[in-house]
Amino acid sequence: MGDELEVQEEKDVVEMVQGEKNGMFIYSLKRNNKQIREDRALAILEDTQMGYKRQIEDLQRDVRRMKREQENMLDLSPLDAHSLVLASDFDSNAYIKKDIELGVKIRNIEITLEIAIKRYQYLFGGK
Repeated sequence: MGDELEVQEEKDVVEMVQGEKNGMFIYSLKRNNKQIREDRALAILEDTQMGYKRQIEDLQRDVRRMKREQENMLDLSPLDAHSLVLASDFDSNAYIKKDIELGVKIRNIEITLEIAIKRYQYLFGGK
């Protein structure tokens, strides 16, 4: 009875292997060059398009953060809404330097963002 069970198991394995000749592995081996190129192109497209979208979103976020930081510099009440920075405590040169640096960074990122959006639209045909 043990031998019959082993023979049946071998037959089951052979049938399973023969039945899988139409499985994904054999399909992959039989694919033609056009199908392979199409699959690779699709993978490259998806990765690149997703990368562009993420880069654009990151640039948009950076611009928003820097503009918010620049606006927050206008808040000259360090403790609460009723307090103000004393004129003698205010370093106008440091304020000017930081404000201009932020403005330049914002402008550079906006230029990069504009280029990225135009390239995305050109490469992928959409927004």
